[in-house]
Amino acid sequence: MADTAPSHGTTAEPEGTRRDFLKLTTTAFAAVGGGALAWPFIHQMNPAQDVLALASTDVDLAPIAEGQAITVMWRGKPVFVRHRTAAEIEAARAVPLSELKDPQRDEQRVQRPQWLVMIGVCTHLGCVPLGQKPTDNKGNYNGWFCPCHGSHYDTSGRIRLGPAPSNLPIPPYEFRSDTQIRIG
Repeated sequence: MADTAPSHGTTAEPEGTRRDFLKLTTTAFAAVGGGALAWPFIHQMNPAQDVLALASTDVDLAPIAEGQAITVMWRGKPVFVRHRTAAEIEAARAVPLSELKDPQRDEQRVQRPQWLVMIGVCTHLGCVPLGQKPTDNKGNYNGWFCPCHGSHYDTSGRIRLGPAPSNLPIPPYEFRSDTQIRIG
């Protein structure tokens, strides 16, 4: 026999029950609480203010005479800034790409022809090449020379001779004015 219970005018129960509401509320509070507990641990992994201050370096170009080069530190690395002469620019632009180990036109390496900005770390084993001082050996191409293993770079910082596999890298930089750049 079929079980037939008398109907007392009750309607069907709504889709969400009180238990579903309590589960949802408890889950939401647990997620917010977990986030509040985890935030200090996640935040402590952010770089310190002193590290963030080193993320960029401003360089005043005004005191750098034509033909002179300076070295500034950026993120613990030396950055070479050279005020190139017309002869250095011409020499860099006259090199056929077929002669380069890491082919790159001079125009791709500079924002303004007279200013060359690059990271001064040899791409072979991380030495700092010579060529910043007027008395330094500038190598066979009048640029930079790494005496450790004999890498020669030209006036655009491109590898021309020796074991280095690539050109001296160009850091991100922008001209803030005609006489100031920001590296980083």
